[in-house]
Amino acid sequence: MTTPRSVTTPRAETPPRTAELPPRTPGVRGLLKHPRLMHYNRLIALVLAVNLAFLLSRSDDGLPPRTLSDAALVNFAIAIVIRQQYVINLLFRIATAAPTGWPLKIRWTLAKVYHFGGVHVGGALAGTLWFLALTGSLTRHTAPAATLAVSYALVVLLLGITATALPPFRARFHDHFEKTHRFGGWAALALFWAQTVLTTLDGRGGGSAAGRLLTAPGVWVLAMITFSVALPWLRLHRVPVAVERPSSHVALVRFNHGVTPFAGSSTAVSRSPLREWHSFANVPSPGEPGFRLTISRAGDWTGKFIDDAPSRVWVKGITTAGVANIETLFRKVVYVATGSGIGPCLPHLLAQQVPARLVWATRTPRTTYGDALVDEILAAQPDAVIWDTSEHGKPDMVRLAYDAYADFGAEAVICISNKKLTWRVVHGMECRGIPAYGAIWDS
Repeated sequence: MTTPRSVTTPRAETPPRTAELPPRTPGVRGLLKHPRLMHYNRLIALVLAVNLAFLLSRSDDGLPPRTLSDAALVNFAIAIVIRQQYVINLLFRIATAAPTGWPLKIRWTLAKVYHFGGVHVGGALAGTLWFLALTGSLTRHTAPAATLAVSYALVVLLLGITATALPPFRARFHDHFEKTHRFGGWAALALFWAQTVLTTLDGRGGGSAAGRLLTAPGVWVLAMITFSVALPWLRLHRVPVAVERPSSHVALVRFNHGVTPFAGSSTAVSRSPLREWHSFANVPSPGEPGFRLTISRAGDWTGKFIDDAPSRVWVKGITTAGVANIETLFRKVVYVATGSGIGPCLPHLLAQQVPARLVWATRTPRTTYGDALVDEILAAQPDAVIWDTSEHGKPDMVRLAYDAYADFGAEAVICISNKKLTWRVVHGMECRGIPAYGAIWDS
């Protein structure tokens, strides 16, 4: 058995560099690997293009208010349902069902399944544009005052939600973005119900009011949206936790309330369910009930959690598949992590479902995360490259990732780090023709 490599040894004792970094892919293929053209943005463009095609196909006949309303609702339904946890898990299950014998190019694309957020953004943008057009049409046709009042209130809400969801605002004021999205979304849903009822009852047609509502397509679409939004909250409960603090930087939180999630899933937790939620990767141990979360100090909420550890927290929804679940599409993978990014990697390393090699750069790993966790990692990954940044400085993670990729004979690289470094590693691999994956911070 290979002797575990010490986490404090110098770089010279890690595997030697086996090859030079290959050149970047030239031409159009190289351009398509640019982060601005990632699949997330391509999906946004695709949804908007489909809507534009529909608009052009109906330009000769005109677009009555009913068509504008249906187009808005369908787009909002797509935007909301694609974010539903059951749907996300289904998307991952379908995408990762492909056998590893399929051509790498196909598996490379299927593994981009976690970019589904592009459908959410595209649908929300298109729905907002359709609704603006609907409000303009209702104004021109002098709709009843109640209908117009609800419509204009919805316009204000939708524009506010869209503005706060823009990346610069979301990154700088994430708490405000989250509250606006939650409470603004609930208010918008209630107003959509009001408007749909008003327009359905105000329209021409026979039968009773109840009958007209039950046969209106918009009512059933709204019912589906409402159920999708409510479902995670129907599973809201408060559970006990045991918190261990190896250092002032990290809390290891153990859950054992009758749930053992699958490796690679995440759980949303909160101390105040109406204020803010934070998702963390679940770390189940093979053969043991329950699971752990690794929470590192990265802001006010995590800092307070570590300094004033709770005995109970709120959880909601179901455990949801994360980016690293795409590992099963490849014969071998390299995990690249920095700091607490080891948390999402650890369940996959422990499960050993796919042969993997770990590259982990972190500050004083044993002091920060504790001997028990580091020993657990080394037991699962005796050949891991663990770089102590306090002793050796910050490494070139693109180079380390490629060294491990070439030495291990891997097919893909999965990076779990902060946004800047994740995108640097992912783009640094992808532009050289190497499948690479990492979070895209779209929520």
